Amino acid sequence: MYELITKDGRAKRGRLTTVHGVIETPVFMNVGTVAAIKGAVSTVDLHEIGTQVELSNTYHLHVRTGDKLIKKLGGLHKFMNWDRPILTDSGGFQVFSLSSLRKIKEEGVTFRSHIDGRKIFMGPEESMQIQSNLGSTIAMAFDECPNSKASRDYVRPSVERTTRWLKRCKVEMDRLNSLPDTVNPHQMLFGINQGAIYDDIRIQHAQEIAEMDLDGYAVGGLAVGETAEEMYHVLDVTVPHLPENKPTYLMGVGTPANIIEGVYRGIDFFDCVYPSRNGRHGHVYTHHGKKNLFNAKYELDTRPIEEGCQCEACRNYSRAYVRHLLKAKEMLGMRLCVMHNLYFYNHMMEEIREAIEAHHYEEFRKQFLADLNTPDD
Repeated sequence: MYELITKDGRAKRGRLTTVHGVIETPVFMNVGTVAAIKGAVSTVDLHEIGTQVELSNTYHLHVRTGDKLIKKLGGLHKFMNWDRPILTDSGGFQVFSLSSLRKIKEEGVTFRSHIDGRKIFMGPEESMQIQSNLGSTIAMAFDECPNSKASRDYVRPSVERTTRWLKRCKVEMDRLNSLPDTVNPHQMLFGINQGAIYDDIRIQHAQEIAEMDLDGYAVGGLAVGETAEEMYHVLDVTVPHLPENKPTYLMGVGTPANIIEGVYRGIDFFDCVYPSRNGRHGHVYTHHGKKNLFNAKYELDTRPIEEGCQCEACRNYSRAYVRHLLKAKEMLGMRLCVMHNLYFYNHMMEEIREAIEAHHYEEFRKQFLADLNTPDD
């Protein structure tokens, strides 16, 4: 159940109550594609850095280890020892990202596994079955994610098929939740809005799926080649046509600035690999922009990554030491950077929620973006 606590302009401060706990929104979901955060971050660590939701990927868990095995082990929560909400991506994004290895038909999509090349078929029913085996808190509907620059002639029939797939997902989810041996009989379903950068297709699709009374709604197919301005425009025209009384999720986005702007346009949920991926390469986020700790200027820098930050790295170690670890290729350096970045993202969301509650989000947004562009070293 989603409760809209307050609004400041179009920015929403909400609360989603799930079988695995309450999610305070806006929220950033920490990405653990194969049931682990890359960078040696444990679920104990996730608790300590303020993670509310972990995100795992249906396709990747299906092809490696296997969802049926995970079901036998009690589902994803027990398997990875995580007692808070989990959202599973449907595998639909692989329709886009594995374009050279797939064939799309009305029934679903035939893939070649990127692991061993074997053929895999996944349609709406299969995606729901895999996610039911995983027992995630929130399951994403199976969709096609067309290239943001695809032609109108391609995008329109693709979106129409995604709508038909969503209806099949809903029917199958209802069936699976009613089974006596299902891992999570309270599994939620979020639908996905598509339409590339075509306003009319986006709006029509949003209106159609809004009528299905789903648990939440995502805006997909962004941050895949279009400009930031194009992405913000799509949100401006699309989000008002999605139900305000349901959570809204911007998939695969993004940078701190993207998140600040997404919240401004009514988004509740975000996810992105940037904090962990960049952290593994020594790039760390601060309120004064992103820093590359490999830079020589940090060689003798005894300050923490960010003054005042309460993450494990900043409370205990200097920029110079973390840089040394990275240069020496010690795993601890990578881990500390990832821990810092995820802490930064999780606590940035706390600041966002507080600003909306205080009804000064516009002022907060302007100051935050100004600080990002003002280096402190």
